[in-house]
Amino acid sequence: MALLRCDFFSEVLGMGVSATVVLPQRTSGQIGVASGGGDGPPPVLYLLHGLSDDHTAWTRYTSVERYANDAGLAVVMPAVADSWYVNEVHGHRYLDFVADELPQVVRSLVRVSDAPADTFVAGLSMGGYGAVKLALRHPERYAAAASLSGALDVARVPERWPELRPLFDRVFGGGVTPADDLFSGLEQAYAPLPPLYLACGTEDPDVEATRRFHAAAVGAGADVVLDLRPGDHEWGLWDAVIRDVVAWLPMRGRPSGPRPVAVT
Repeated sequence: MALLRCDFFSEVLGMGVSATVVLPQRTSGQIGVASGGGDGPPPVLYLLHGLSDDHTAWTRYTSVERYANDAGLAVVMPAVADSWYVNEVHGHRYLDFVADELPQVVRSLVRVSDAPADTFVAGLSMGGYGAVKLALRHPERYAAAASLSGALDVARVPERWPELRPLFDRVFGGGVTPADDLFSGLEQAYAPLPPLYLACGTEDPDVEATRRFHAAAVGAGADVVLDLRPGDHEWGLWDAVIRDVVAWLPMRGRPSGPRPVAVT
């Protein structure tokens, strides 16, 4: 597996940005690591960080590099600060950056597939919200999306964490509009949604929002996996879940992955 740090200029944001990229590598002499990848451009997972993190968090706190290598999967992890992956009311157009510009830049710099059938998105906490938002906004671009402990009912976040109110005022303005609300997004999706994987710890404050969004997504006709397992809002759980998410991704040429059963 190759591990890259990419520093590049974003025309959308008007500034320099960073991303961590892992690429599968075919090897024959590396001890303890399976040879990853095939002959063609690898499928790609856009993996989004949480509110207090950056583009290095996934590789620092999980073994996602190893899981991706075993699957022959490229992973792109962009830095978006505390933007909530939206076009900020008082700030930058991070939704446009992640949805539109980032994939174009990635494909110009590294060898990854550009086929929607080979493109996936996932994230944790704030990034879980961002991943589902991208899947709802652009269902034709992704073959699957996953949320790990996602803040799926984003409108209620300031009620539970009042200290985030100044951030929300900057990002969302006077309140979360239907365009940024995921429950409204289910009703507004113009095309069939890609398969969704919704995971959360049963001791996590976000578990009830995950349950409610799962019910709403099922009601909207989406193909949804609900994975509730013991745990809180922490990296030990996310490391275990991202391994299962990578195994679940509907990558072409391999059998479908497991479908976890919810803990009630």
